[in-house]
Amino acid sequence: MQAGVWMARVAAAVLWAALAGCAADPARLPIGSTRAQALQQLGKPTATYPLPDGGERLQYSREPAGYQVDNVDLDAAGRVVAVRSMLDYPLYNNPIQIGKWTEADVLRAYGKPYQITRVSSFDGVVWSWQYMDNYMPRLFYVYFNPAGVVTRYDTGQNAEIELGGK
Repeated sequence: MQAGVWMARVAAAVLWAALAGCAADPARLPIGSTRAQALQQLGKPTATYPLPDGGERLQYSREPAGYQVDNVDLDAAGRVVAVRSMLDYPLYNNPIQIGKWTEADVLRAYGKPYQITRVSSFDGVVWSWQYMDNYMPRLFYVYFNPAGVVTRYDTGQNAEIELGGK
């Protein structure tokens, strides 16, 4: 295959992938869309959760390999009422209630974590999610006590990626 033809095919594939990514961007989903429209535009969610008002959350997570978790909230009638990207500056847009939220609440908000670890300086588990901050890979940490209740949250560097791991 000639180099020019090969390059044209690669460019076309990259353009198609970029356009497909835009079509599946939850931020482009209009408020008021139906559940069926959301599923048609975004595809199958990675998780679904019932909401207290009778609505439903469609969650689209790119974890553990990616850096985004998007929640599409539907009201009881099945219409989109909110679209949120949960890992955009997680400390500033954070709904977590320390001492009240449980693992189930955090899972409903942020989806399955990138990793779950234990550390010797804390009696409980630590869940973490990857996110990007000014193009730098970072981690968002949520600490749970042995009863599964949030005790704190924080962010830090993603040393594995910055040091060439994973």
